[in-house]
Amino acid sequence: MKSRFYAAAFILFASLMIAPAARAASDETEVRGVVERVFQQLKSGDYNSLYDVLPANSQRRLSRERFTGMLSRTRDMYDLDRIEIGKIRTSGDIAAVDTVMYGHVRKPFESEAKIVAQQYLVREDGRWRVATGDRETVKRFLASNPDFAKKFPIREPRAYVKRDGRWVDVSSLMKAAAKRKAKS
Repeated sequence: MKSRFYAAAFILFASLMIAPAARAASDETEVRGVVERVFQQLKSGDYNSLYDVLPANSQRRLSRERFTGMLSRTRDMYDLDRIEIGKIRTSGDIAAVDTVMYGHVRKPFESEAKIVAQQYLVREDGRWRVATGDRETVKRFLASNPDFAKKFPIREPRAYVKRDGRWVDVSSLMKAAAKRKAKS
């Protein structure tokens, strides 16, 4: 009788210890799958499906037509090749994923290119949604999880092009050009 009690207590204790680790591994696998699927949709130009993985807040602020139109206009500027998914961190309903996306820029000049970005995903209605471009949603989720926010604050993506065999950071040049265009 005592041995059954100890066995039951051990099983209960083990399941309480293993469940969070299993949940985290499951979340990481699910997040990785979403990031890979979104990259493939972006690569293939399936912008309509991409809209469906935006958080509800983003969808309220940006119509499907506007979203797909904006992405369609950039289609002839670059080709995506592959993605490297690095560390995945989850905490409750938010995830941060280190990614490097490789491709080829066609405009304004031809070059190999890469974007180094920390992708954010939020879980809404039981599904992971990509919130990387939606600072408002990311800030709201980070505010509700300050420990996670301290470890993984919002980082600006960095864009690089290959020149003479080296990766050159062009992020600051792109920001300056955007500012000049906005002033015009």
